Amino acid sequence: MTALTLSTAAAPGLRADAIVIGVAKGAQGPVVAPGAEAVDKAYDGKLAGVLETLGASGAEGELTKLPAPAGFKAPLVVAVGLGTEPSDDDAGYDAEALRKAAGVAARALTGARKAAFALPVDGPGAIGAIGEGVLLGAYSFDTYKGGAQDAKNAKAKNGKAPLAEAALLGGKPRDAAHKGALARAVAVCEELNRARDLVNMPPNDLTPAAFAAIAQTAAKEHGIKVQVLDDKALAKGGYGGILGVGGGSAATPRLVKLSYKHPKAGKHLALVGKGITYDSGGISLKPAGHNETMKCDMSGAAAVFAAVVAAARLGLEVDVTGWLALAENMPSGSAVRPGDVLRMYSGKTVEVLNTDAEGRLVLADALWAASQENPDAIVDVATLTGAMMLALGTRTFGVMANDDAFRTAVHEAAEEVGEPAWPMPLPEHLRKGMDSQVADIANMGERWGGGLVAGLFLREFVGEGIAWAHLDIAGPAFNEGGPFGYTPKGGTGSAVRTLVRLAELTAEGDLG
Repeated sequence: MTALTLSTAAAPGLRADAIVIGVAKGAQGPVVAPGAEAVDKAYDGKLAGVLETLGASGAEGELTKLPAPAGFKAPLVVAVGLGTEPSDDDAGYDAEALRKAAGVAARALTGARKAAFALPVDGPGAIGAIGEGVLLGAYSFDTYKGGAQDAKNAKAKNGKAPLAEAALLGGKPRDAAHKGALARAVAVCEELNRARDLVNMPPNDLTPAAFAAIAQTAAKEHGIKVQVLDDKALAKGGYGGILGVGGGSAATPRLVKLSYKHPKAGKHLALVGKGITYDSGGISLKPAGHNETMKCDMSGAAAVFAAVVAAARLGLEVDVTGWLALAENMPSGSAVRPGDVLRMYSGKTVEVLNTDAEGRLVLADALWAASQENPDAIVDVATLTGAMMLALGTRTFGVMANDDAFRTAVHEAAEEVGEPAWPMPLPEHLRKGMDSQVADIANMGERWGGGLVAGLFLREFVGEGIAWAHLDIAGPAFNEGGPFGYTPKGGTGSAVRTLVRLAELTAEGDLG
């Protein structure tokens, strides 16, 4: 991953492949953002005019390259758009604008050895945002390219390695707050990129057992207690939902419990992730065109895994337990059928009307298991429904909860870290559609509002009196289009930053 450093060096004398500056949309045209004063001075104060001549406007995501002025040791200036210039001089630039700009620049500088980022810095928050943008924007997944076996040797495989080093100008190397912000960015982004790697892995390599093994290795490295229930242990424990979904595959299911505990913790946050390592739809087989990217159906479990490890690396004063409900949903003679009834870990029975509504079945068992420890709150994360994509598109996830105040807190945490989210209701009238003649509940209800129906189903398996939220990340978890901002094509690591922020807020006593 790209190495980050803080630097008080002046841009002209810094040896680097490029100097990255910010440009914003002003009332009269592009405006050079703070941080680039030395560069602007070298252009005799006319850099904004030069950029405008080259077609730059300062729009978000826009990138303009131009030769560095005489006397600079870096040969290239990269101007990246920050969007509209703040109307209030004291407000500064939004953290998300800085993240996106840094991400665009880092991706454009693939193959470079070092770049200096002279973006606006008005405190540790800006340092953290720029650092996150660089680390997330420089991400690439090259493990399977070029026939190379060494996953670290990216250059040998695709000709260009990610940006090797980024110096954040304006950062103070001896300032504790600046160093802390950078360290947090590194810990969170390394784990988020690990989640992206997992989502991008092909399902023939990332089986439930393989995912569990990866979690065990990381847990050992970071002092996290881990417990893995295999298919025999799941059968003995009565986890009918996970077993039912995984019954059609030769790759048997797993339930992984990751426990991070801090000696000063006063609160306990439980995280539950859907981990369908491949979703064919089962007997209710998905049609062609709908299953090519279904390796991403474990994105929720990847997010939970990454968040627990990040919490451990940050030493947060909170207990965080992650539950990874891992299974492969395949059609075979042993697969669950429409019409089957499963007895869940909670003891409730579920009539399976559609085997492609499998995520809620594995989550139901994991939610009930999490509830038995009586945590202060439970948050589950899942690529659960296509209906949520129809409602919110591909960049926003839905937030449902059994408590309005808790839903608001989760939504605000997501927006704070730059993950678009939207609060969604759980209308009681939709619950009746899941009534079953032969079981306690069916896994399907009304077609309209399908994402909300799924949330109502999950609510049935949350322990009484426990605050619970459900994040349906079906849209933003996997980007099938081109990269944008700091978001790559493929696995995105959606919800990792939200979960980490929720853990921080819980540690601080400020969640809900």
